[in-house]
Amino acid sequence: MSRTPIRPYLIAKDEEGVFRLTVRETRYNSQGYPLVSATMIDETFKSATAARAHAKEHFGAEAGQFAVK
Repeated sequence: MSRTPIRPYLIAKDEEGVFRLTVRETRYNSQGYPLVSATMIDETFKSATAARAHAKEHFGAEAGQFAVK
């Protein structure tokens, strides 16, 4: 089991060519097993930079907390 935490913000490009932002939360059960919940934001973005700026403004994201897919 990997103890490396996942990055809480995922920016992914969908089939239509727009970028989507997913906010992920990791918590651990009593045995230390990671439980990850992910919520995709309804808003779409024209670029990964715009999605990153939205996360910084609305969720308080910091550099290094983003994963790009």
